[in-house]
Amino acid sequence: MQSGRDRAVRLRRVFYIPGYDPFPPRRYRELYRSEGAAQARVSGYALDVRGLPGQSNRWQARFAESGAESMAELEVLLWDDIVRGSMSRSIPATYVQALRTAWVYLSGGAFFRLLRLRKGPMIAALYPVALLLLQAAVAGLAAVGANLAVLHLLADWAFPWAQAFAALPAVAVFAGTLVVFRHWDNRVFAYYLMHDYAFSALGRGAYSSSLEHRLRTFQARLAEALRDEATQEVLVVGHSSGAHLAVSVLADLIREGKVPAGGPALSLLTLGHVVPMVAVLPEAARLRRDLRYLSKRDELTWVDVTAPGDGCTFALCDPVAVVGVAEPGKLWPLVLSAAFTQTLSADRWRALRWRFFRLHFQYLCAFDRPGDYDYFRITAGPLTLAARFAGRAASQSRIERAIVRFRDAA
Repeated sequence: MQSGRDRAVRLRRVFYIPGYDPFPPRRYRELYRSEGAAQARVSGYALDVRGLPGQSNRWQARFAESGAESMAELEVLLWDDIVRGSMSRSIPATYVQALRTAWVYLSGGAFFRLLRLRKGPMIAALYPVALLLLQAAVAGLAAVGANLAVLHLLADWAFPWAQAFAALPAVAVFAGTLVVFRHWDNRVFAYYLMHDYAFSALGRGAYSSSLEHRLRTFQARLAEALRDEATQEVLVVGHSSGAHLAVSVLADLIREGKVPAGGPALSLLTLGHVVPMVAVLPEAARLRRDLRYLSKRDELTWVDVTAPGDGCTFALCDPVAVVGVAEPGKLWPLVLSAAFTQTLSADRWRALRWRFFRLHFQYLCAFDRPGDYDYFRITAGPLTLAARFAGRAASQSRIERAIVRFRDAA
């Protein structure tokens, strides 16, 4: 058992691993600043957030409540360049990605196993495919209309190539309509989500070489923080797709003996995970191995938080058990619910209920009726993750039935 888990925290190092997100890390700093201020007003503590000069992915937070004070240094572990590199700007390439991704999930029955587990994220997975097909259908109808209009105008012309001439405007209308839809994607997110699902499907669950290299870089940052004698806790936060990346990073860190005895408490907080979406694929043996390994390690504390109100996550699904790699001696994760319908007021829930992507980020935001989950207390407050949730029972509504056919964890 790792020492120091129950020590009061004066300094915490927090490493946030975002999901599939092409945007720069500054948005997370500003989100933390604005939402932290809102949560502090509701909960009655003080939270002072300050950026570090010239570092958009790092900032400091000072927390004070009832005479207890603590400080956190927060850092976003960057992989947005890899995300941007995987997002094709080509419309035809995106449609090819859609077909390939659908084949990967449908051919082995993965889609239907995931659908039986949780319908919400699978509806979210169908959304970009359906919308892209709808856009193609609308573009096709517009092209047919343009073709008929041009043929009508050329009806009195007897030259033999009139039909071919009429097809040119139709092709232009078809392509132009798709370009307009692509331009509007910042409102409907069809292309963004398609790239997200295609990213995992491309390697059939295996990490790309560029991502593996980046995970090694993350591991080095964590190892350095764990050697800092002034730090009482190193907390890794993995959100959405970042949750399973965090699992792999910490599994490698512990496996390679880089967690010093008597050092800072090591903690993992996974939020809104989509682990089954990747672990169900045939080449995800690396992830399945890491889940099995990390679930039995006492060098860390692992708490997993999801909410049934978040339609983009596998809510309350134990990411180890549903993947089928739970073994005797399993310790983690502690599966908890953020219970949006209880921790958000009726008015706030009504305002957010149909904003699915915003709800997927609610774990990083303020609650106007907070329960025992408070992102800012966890990341900046004076208690370690282990101390904060000591004695807390797992959610009774958690799902543990295994749905993954592939159990190899090579």
